[in-house]
Amino acid sequence: MCGKSEMEFSVFLIHQLAENWRKAPWEVYEVLSSTGILDDYIIKHYDVLHSMGAESLIEDITGFVQEKQSAC
Repeated sequence: MCGKSEMEFSVFLIHQLAENWRKAPWEVYEVLSSTGILDDYIIKHYDVLHSMGAESLIEDITGFVQEKQSAC
């Protein structure tokens, strides 16, 4: 289940990634959603991820996206 905290964190992270990737937030959302990273990683592991710094999160998620996309 996705509560308010998880939703706010997801929106924050999408905007941070959008800025870093130089993409629109909706494009980042599409990537995270289509790879399953949004639901199966970001929301599912919110309790651990929200305590990480923004830079670490961006590096972590970017690497995870690259792995998922190269596996396809």
